[in-house]
Amino acid sequence: MFGIWGHDKAAEITYYGLHAMQHRGQDGAGIVINNGENLKLHKDVGLVNDVFKRVNFADFPGYAAIGHVRNATQDDGIFDNVQPLVFRSLSSSTAIAHNGRIMNAEKIRRNLEEAGSIFQTTSDTEVLAHLMKKMNGKNTTEEAIIAGLKQLVGAYAFLILTEDKMYVALDPRGIRPLSLGRLGDAYVVASETCAFSIIGATFEREVMPGELLTISNEGLKSTRFLLREPRKLCAMEYVYFSRPDSDLNLVNVHTSRKRMGIELAREHPVYDADVVTGVPDSSISAAIGYAEQCGLPYEMGVIKNRYIGRTFIQPSQELRDQGVKMKLSPVRGVVEGKSVVMIDDSIVRGTTSRRIVRLLKEAGAKEVHVRISSPRIENPCLYGIDMLTKKELIAANHTNEEIKDIIEADSVEFLSIEGTEKAIVKDKTINQGICAACMTGNYPVLENDQRKEFYRKY
Repeated sequence: MFGIWGHDKAAEITYYGLHAMQHRGQDGAGIVINNGENLKLHKDVGLVNDVFKRVNFADFPGYAAIGHVRNATQDDGIFDNVQPLVFRSLSSSTAIAHNGRIMNAEKIRRNLEEAGSIFQTTSDTEVLAHLMKKMNGKNTTEEAIIAGLKQLVGAYAFLILTEDKMYVALDPRGIRPLSLGRLGDAYVVASETCAFSIIGATFEREVMPGELLTISNEGLKSTRFLLREPRKLCAMEYVYFSRPDSDLNLVNVHTSRKRMGIELAREHPVYDADVVTGVPDSSISAAIGYAEQCGLPYEMGVIKNRYIGRTFIQPSQELRDQGVKMKLSPVRGVVEGKSVVMIDDSIVRGTTSRRIVRLLKEAGAKEVHVRISSPRIENPCLYGIDMLTKKELIAANHTNEEIKDIIEADSVEFLSIEGTEKAIVKDKTINQGICAACMTGNYPVLENDQRKEFYRKY
């Protein structure tokens, strides 16, 4: 997500911000612009470049905008769900962009529909708009937003744009990342700080868990809408999802990944290997750290086709399989006749790892030892990453030895959860905790009744 308030080229800057965060979603993109009179939306399925290639930003004027890139789940790839979502009434218009997952959205939706609400999409994002409208009779927009947010359970980062203000909200545990910056006199908000760099903005601070920011021509106002809980920023943001040049909760992603590689080498070294290689792009930082710690050379044993999307977030297994074949190629001159340590950031379903091991051995690698710079992923993610059932997670159903045979490697080892936390959490005094529920099964947002429902469903 990206938002800006107070710049006469808001739409164009939002486009560049979304382009910097294309890795966060490939299935759709949209921008809503505020021109001082109304909200104007342009969205479509596809990549940011494709969605906006025919847009003349000179014809899309405005001083404020919010934008979103979409990562669809397996059953949710329809146009209507591409964000931002816009809701119009006789009195006002509201646009909403959301990163995360509302766990009690189905229950809220059912109650709202029984009370007469008609939903336009199947997105959990829409429930907040209906809750706001329901509360807006005798309340200000800010009060309606707070009343709506207090009913939500789950992980969420919201950008809300109206005709006269932009609102920014983060859930009480801060599971999803969100940062505030400045571009001259304008305020900017983004899921990752890499978006600030591309537009020349400066980082101001993290949006705090449980905080609502109200941004308008009068400036910025901060409100605590819920009691802040211990920070639980998603560990997969550091492991895989975010760009290496982003800083999340004051921790650089590349640096944390390199430290993961160092910790992995301390726990599971392969000293008699000839070369270490990483799977582009998110594993390269960890591979460099691993190689340095073991005293082994790091080489580019695998190269990436830059024009193929990220296979982990493809919505079907068939597309993931095809994507791996098209995306990665071995470098025969590096791996032929050698014992190779292949560093990957994670194993979710095993598709990518198996294919890469095969590619390396077909290119002449004598041995391929797989080292994973994160713990075993044995549990579904309930907070917005497309890992919804245990049956699709290879580590939930197989031992390391079995995984080794399935992906055709010579050995497989994973970084411990202790090593992961050591690599990411550098200063507990500033609330740098992580959510590692997919690795440990300890969900920070899951009440007792929801826990029973979770284990029944998943």
